[in-house]
Amino acid sequence: MNIIAVFNRDGGTFRTTDMVAYESKVIEVFEGAGHRIECRVVAGNEVADALEAAANRPDVDCLLAGGGDGTISAAARLSWKSGKVLGVLPAGTMNLFARSLQLPLDVWDVLEKLAYAESRNVDIASANGQSFVHQFSAGMRPRMVRLRDAMEFGSRFGKIRATVRAALTAMARPPRFEVAFNIDGESRKQQISAISVSNNEFGRDALMFAESLDGGHLGIYLAEPLTFRSAVHLAFDILRGQLKENPAITAFKSSEINLHFPRHRHGIRCVMDGEIVAMDQDIAIRTHPGELKVLVPSANA
Repeated sequence: MNIIAVFNRDGGTFRTTDMVAYESKVIEVFEGAGHRIECRVVAGNEVADALEAAANRPDVDCLLAGGGDGTISAAARLSWKSGKVLGVLPAGTMNLFARSLQLPLDVWDVLEKLAYAESRNVDIASANGQSFVHQFSAGMRPRMVRLRDAMEFGSRFGKIRATVRAALTAMARPPRFEVAFNIDGESRKQQISAISVSNNEFGRDALMFAESLDGGHLGIYLAEPLTFRSAVHLAFDILRGQLKENPAITAFKSSEINLHFPRHRHGIRCVMDGEIVAMDQDIAIRTHPGELKVLVPSANA
């Protein structure tokens, strides 16, 4: 394949990686596997332009993206629209999509797996046409992300500490808001503290990622209005892999859901694949089964 690799040097693991040595190793491994590859090591604010330029090249077969979940999500959107194969090089903090693809999480160890990988069609989801590969959230999660992003951290572990601090702060005063939704032809309205919609159902891992990406459905999770005590209870159940068993959670599985936030006439801030985005008051979330081509470890490797 003809591959262009775009690496976000400001993201996660790459902040402390010798990128000159890493680029040299990438070229060595992929050319050794018979591919042609060009590498672009760019700053975080240049990632979107570099990915789009690569996706627009007609001679490119595969877009190999290295960075955190935000970088991977952006690359997935462009790969989905262009029909190119997506290669995921996990260099972020959580690397949730990479976990779903069962890729090695070390940026050096994953190279051989990707160089000799096979292409597979997996699901991708969208909210009002904006794609996501892992999760859409409203309510508590956007508050946590805003609090975390307001903190200073210079490393992967610093970001993890900031995430824990932000979670504790958000749990102290959980949000409460009304949502109306339609799922499988049935309309409902209720007060909640959070809603999450995942690209396929979450597995049992505490990090909450899908164990399979070809089920052709969304996992939908609503948390009833929480207190600090019930939020802590929910956090412990998540850590134990028992999200759906928590009494505050109502879970559904469907191919689509339509949301309406009555009191957010000017829109609502949500989180998609770890990034805060402004969305309209009405949000249509859909799954697109098998529409994203990705590199996965070969069964013969």
